[in-house]
Amino acid sequence: MAWEDRYLDLIFVPGGLLIMFVYHIHLLYRILKQPHTTVIGYENHNKEAWVERLMNEADVPHAGIALQVISSNSSAATVLASLSISLSSLIAALAGTFTNSKILETIVYGDKSLTIAVIKYVSLISCFLIAFACFVQAARYFVHSNFLISTPNTIVPLKYVQQDVVKAGNYWSAGIRALYFAIVLLLWIFGPIPMFVASVIMVSALSVLDSNSCPMHDYGNVRHSRWNRKSADLKLITHQTGQDGTTNMKTVK
Repeated sequence: MAWEDRYLDLIFVPGGLLIMFVYHIHLLYRILKQPHTTVIGYENHNKEAWVERLMNEADVPHAGIALQVISSNSSAATVLASLSISLSSLIAALAGTFTNSKILETIVYGDKSLTIAVIKYVSLISCFLIAFACFVQAARYFVHSNFLISTPNTIVPLKYVQQDVVKAGNYWSAGIRALYFAIVLLLWIFGPIPMFVASVIMVSALSVLDSNSCPMHDYGNVRHSRWNRKSADLKLITHQTGQDGTTNMKTVK
């Protein structure tokens, strides 16, 4: 059986995707079981401590700074969501032009069939759409945490705000990973070999960027959060009626 160029796609494309998926599955395992060894786990730890220390402060300026930080992250997530959906629309619009282009046929060393071309563009658009969905969810959780922090005269559990901030960060990371996959699939347009090389380079770079060597700092437990302090300072007032018919107020902490 004679060698054909389309065999390159059957070898290098699954190989490149396998490298990417295996690395991210291993990264997910480390985040869940050994968070101190990953940058994502390290950042989540610091975010939880940031929220805890922030809510421990009753001063309005601290709340204002927190709202500014969360609003900035929400705006960044919104911008990336808009960029992702715009790129997916652009790729969809140019897919027909690139498919019929004679230039790519001379450049690409691999399968040049219409079926593979459709798979390339559909996979690329899917990555951008996944990134769009993740960034939208990140903005959603940032906005909700903003609501919780700025809620007046209400006892809001600390865990609620921490969960929203951490979830927003996780969706942000997932959106970034989808863009990384999109970069690799984008190079598949020019052939399976560039795609495989990009996968190896991407995983090599991410293995360094995702590793954390800084130990987790023990921020200590906060005795009272900004909202929980209100509940701790509440006093139980009981009414006691004396023999003379007067009512006395007794305060019990």
